[in-house]
Amino acid sequence: MSSIPHESIYRAFVSSAECWPDRPVLNVLPSTAQIYNIDSAEISYQQLRQQVEQLADRFQQAGYRQGMRVALLQENRPVFFALWLALNKLGVSVVPINPDLRAAELEYLIGHAEPALIIAIGTRLTELQQAATAAGIDLQVITFDSVFPAPRRNAVVAELLTGEAMEAAVLYTSGTTGNPKGCVLPNTYFLLAGQWYATVGGIATLTENGERMITPLPLFHMNAMAYSFMAMVTVGGCLIALDRFHPGSWWADVKASGATCLHYLGVMPSLLMAAASSEADRDHSVRFGFGAGVDAKLHADFEQRFGFPLVEAWAMTETGAGAVVAASTRDNRLVGQSCLGKPADDIACRLIDDNGSDVVDGQPGELLVRRRHGDPRYGFFSHYYRNKAATDDAWQGGWFHTGDIVRLDNQGQLFFVDRKKNVIRRSGENIAAVEVESILMRHPRIHAAGVAAVPDQIRGDEVFACLVADQPSAQLAVDITRWCLTQLAYYKAPGYIAFVDKLPVTATQKIQRAELKRLAATLINDSDTVSTTAYKKRQTA
Repeated sequence: MSSIPHESIYRAFVSSAECWPDRPVLNVLPSTAQIYNIDSAEISYQQLRQQVEQLADRFQQAGYRQGMRVALLQENRPVFFALWLALNKLGVSVVPINPDLRAAELEYLIGHAEPALIIAIGTRLTELQQAATAAGIDLQVITFDSVFPAPRRNAVVAELLTGEAMEAAVLYTSGTTGNPKGCVLPNTYFLLAGQWYATVGGIATLTENGERMITPLPLFHMNAMAYSFMAMVTVGGCLIALDRFHPGSWWADVKASGATCLHYLGVMPSLLMAAASSEADRDHSVRFGFGAGVDAKLHADFEQRFGFPLVEAWAMTETGAGAVVAASTRDNRLVGQSCLGKPADDIACRLIDDNGSDVVDGQPGELLVRRRHGDPRYGFFSHYYRNKAATDDAWQGGWFHTGDIVRLDNQGQLFFVDRKKNVIRRSGENIAAVEVESILMRHPRIHAAGVAAVPDQIRGDEVFACLVADQPSAQLAVDITRWCLTQLAYYKAPGYIAFVDKLPVTATQKIQRAELKRLAATLINDSDTVSTTAYKKRQTA
């Protein structure tokens, strides 16, 4: 039985708005406002509620209702939250769009998610409309202040459930089988995330006295949507969402925001530690940072230099707070050891080897998780949209198979080891090698493509492409990368290209992933390998 007091994200927000109407729920810093050309201001719970109700009325009058989806490309603008809450009131799900996605990716996402409407920033309307047309989805693409058109025909695509089980969002996550999978997330997913964070305690304790959380993480990820925003709503706090992470102005923004806590990913501490020390390092109000992937070698030094602890945690888009682990107590943090802490009593874990057998304590194995009591999937994603086979495979044997390799010590502590999945992890973004390969194979000069991860000191991984191509040259490598940037998010494009005579394949012509990774590790130091990392820059809208 659920202990969540509300049945929807909207109802949870309204409850907090009634309790703390005059408190700020969102804060737009001047630096963010300038980038987005919007007002720099704090938005109170009451002000946001009024905007939400007005938007909900407009959607309802235009004919939007439960079972439909609306895709949103708003970057990290505050209007994202107003649109999400308004649609949630009507039982309409949202599909956040990563603004870094380009033609081929947008066409796939729109065709797969089947939204009734897309609400985007003005500079992306044409591109999104073209992608929708190419995908065969007859919808309109508008800005949020336009007149809302009627939804496209046959727009009810989500399962019609009741209460907290209703679909609230579909988030797309990279996997190992090519195209991203659409994780269907119910209201439960977001409500439990907020409740978990509000009660986790220890170093990450949140009070109801007006917390202020700053995050540079994108709103199309579960971290900012489920943990940051829902945590602040649950405790009556304020979220400060930056457009993205800017190392040079980070501490100035943290100070200006009055943040009491912050969110990070592994690349952030590394970049901050690389900067010269200054008096600004401790000129802030932060009590703790919450995130994942800090370089173990830098963990202790970071805390000493900047004056607050980093709470390392583990979760996935699929697990949400249904199975989240965080090293939030002072006696089990084990700083500098990639320690994730002890799983809570309501989470069941197993570690298995490649044969599916439980490993001996202390030995690494793939992490399997589920809820210990009641519904084993409570708080998790509902399913992968239009992919029952992948959903069943992920839940094989009644356990969710994470694809992450961890080890368990005799004190019950989990330690992150590696990823079993063939996913490249670059600056916090998951990149499916197969997805990049499929795009590369569309290039007319390429006959075969194999993609693997190679280490990058700052970003964790970088994308390395081994290509069989016509008339290979350094210029062709540059041309291929530039072309990829029109088809893929910039971070997915190859950072290195090596032309080879053939790829390592099996008898059935499948790429031998382990051998490809070894080949990439060798070729990274080859003088003929072309570095294209300089071309991998975030594109302006």
